[in-house]
Amino acid sequence: MPLTLPAGDFRAFIFDCDGTLADNMHLHYRAWSRAMQDFGGTYPEELFYEWGGVPTGDIVRRLNEKFALNLDVGEVVERKEHYYRESIPQVEPMHEVIALARQYHGKIPLAVASGGHRDLVDRTLRSLGIDHLFDAVVTSEDYARGKPAPDPFLKAAELLRVEPAHCLVFEDTVTGAEAARAAGMQCVIV
Repeated sequence: MPLTLPAGDFRAFIFDCDGTLADNMHLHYRAWSRAMQDFGGTYPEELFYEWGGVPTGDIVRRLNEKFALNLDVGEVVERKEHYYRESIPQVEPMHEVIALARQYHGKIPLAVASGGHRDLVDRTLRSLGIDHLFDAVVTSEDYARGKPAPDPFLKAAELLRVEPAHCLVFEDTVTGAEAARAAGMQCVIV
């Protein structure tokens, strides 16, 4: 089913990665579950989807606060990412979104703006064979405040040299859509 684009003078498209370009949220949840089990905690599935798009370290801090835990952020992030890295060969494409990116590749600038770490985002895009489609890839290492703050999308617009009002964002989470709106951008929910 093709995506429906809103009316507007869009001069660039910005895509979230996980759950938008890549059908991999179930793999991230499995990695989180294994990591939290290793450290004696849990990450309820409803919270996982509610917090979609939030950078990994911020999620550990939120879990510590919500459940009165004292998890080491760096250790949990490393373990979760290790488990996800093992599952990357199982990542499937979001066909409609990737078809759109292929259709507009070379016609307007395209970027990825993710709450994930660069290594995992790069590996995911390469695994899908689409890393060459994007003029810029923005990851959690590239900004101070993660989604729902507008920073990831504003950084992508800056790198593409396109005013935020002329960027269209593709997202799969409420958190990501809030970030797009905060950046002054329209958003298509995938």
